[in-house]
Amino acid sequence: MLKQRLVTAVILLAVLLAALFWLPPLYWSLLMLGLLLLGGREWGGLAFYSQGMSWGYGGLTALLGALLLGFLGGDGGALLLTKEKPAVVVLLSVSWLFWSLMVPLWLAKGWHSRNPVLLALVGWIVLVPTWLALAGLRTESPWLLLGVMATVWIADSAAYFAGRRFGKNKLAPAISPGKTWEGVGGALAGVALYTLAVSQFYSSPLVLVPAGLLLTAFSIEGDLFESWMKRQAGLKDSGTILPGHGGILDRVDALTSTLPMAALLILFLGK
Repeated sequence: MLKQRLVTAVILLAVLLAALFWLPPLYWSLLMLGLLLLGGREWGGLAFYSQGMSWGYGGLTALLGALLLGFLGGDGGALLLTKEKPAVVVLLSVSWLFWSLMVPLWLAKGWHSRNPVLLALVGWIVLVPTWLALAGLRTESPWLLLGVMATVWIADSAAYFAGRRFGKNKLAPAISPGKTWEGVGGALAGVALYTLAVSQFYSSPLVLVPAGLLLTAFSIEGDLFESWMKRQAGLKDSGTILPGHGGILDRVDALTSTLPMAALLILFLGK
């Protein structure tokens, strides 16, 4: 299993880097629409939809992304993060409100829902702004998008190793028994060191370090939220498309809460 996970991870990273730096903006956005389709299908499973309805939901989710691309795309299909386009501000703001207010309450209260309309709306709030951020941040700079994703990967890895070595106090045992407060501390420490190092080349540590720590908090929240949705649906993984890793949502859970927040910070603080 470990070998399978490593092989899959290496292949995914190679494909991601090649696409990130070599694909034209339009083709990158279209590739991300494919991920939006697959992520939407997996969300349908978390929402208790049938297989056919899940594929239909995934297709509709990708269609929403395609309509946004047509509406917001600039020259060459590049999707720009700009306050001049109110739809960008609205979508990212809705995502911020959802992750800042709704999800903490959802997790704290242990809400359950099988309402298909509510779960469809929640899925779009989770997935569509993530696609928007993937397309928009890449237009700003492939290095910027990679740097944000690296923040999440470093947080996840540091949390894992700190939790394994020092973990004693459970973070949310009813949601994800393996996560600990010590792991959270490791994630924050790892990202603080990473952003401090990056700031020596690109920006002030007074900007990057707090932003990195904020994104780390959101990444943990995104991980917990997907874990809660899987637990509610009685699923171990969101899918089986990635050998040894589960589904698309299992790999991007922390990114769904982090990328839109990073895009919002760039939109209002970086311009």
